[in-house]
Amino acid sequence: MKTASILVVEDDFLNRRFLKKTLIERGYQIFEAKNSKEALQVLENQSIDLIILDINLGTDEENGISLGRKINSLYLYPIIYLTAYETTEVIKAATKTEPIAYLTKPFKNVDLFASVELGLVKSTLAEEDKSFILVKDNEHFVRLLINRIDYIESEGNYLQFYCNEKIYRRRNTLKDILDELPVDNFIRIHRAYVINKSKLEKFCSHTVMVNKAVLPISKHYVRGIENLIEPSEDC
Repeated sequence: MKTASILVVEDDFLNRRFLKKTLIERGYQIFEAKNSKEALQVLENQSIDLIILDINLGTDEENGISLGRKINSLYLYPIIYLTAYETTEVIKAATKTEPIAYLTKPFKNVDLFASVELGLVKSTLAEEDKSFILVKDNEHFVRLLINRIDYIESEGNYLQFYCNEKIYRRRNTLKDILDELPVDNFIRIHRAYVINKSKLEKFCSHTVMVNKAVLPISKHYVRGIENLIEPSEDC
């Protein structure tokens, strides 16, 4: 069974050490950060299942709620907020980022563990549901049915999902998205392109046509689609 990975974002060294020790004893893999910059660096380089985020990250630092909004715009990880404040304004601001839990210091370990397990269940369910993926439509995440995807193009650190007339975006790599998509439905044709096999219209030695879009195909990947349809001489 995969060990769950948790990112702890806490500016206070003693609190961060306590959380790390407590969670490691429960069998979790822990990454840590003391501010927004370090947290985003971890997320850029590590696979995370859940984030525990202190709202107050120190003077002159981006606060946890602002960081939570930023994380939500880039990733899909469940967030648990920690705070010493219970003001209505703070609670309302935190709630808008849809955290899985909101724990007030000092909190009981049993409440922390219950919140973590709830967040991990949510993360697992999202991972196991292969009928759709979450993508961005302007500033909002939406569910995109997998069978609507024509092809996927890599553009820097982002992917573009082409669905007939509509284009969606998501921060990801082609390698990672292929691990997430059902292997029977999609195939890579180029370092920058993945296509939906069911949308393939025709191909030849250097291009494929997917829903009227002409895309390049690398010689390395031609053999992978030879059994899908007969090659065409006019594509």
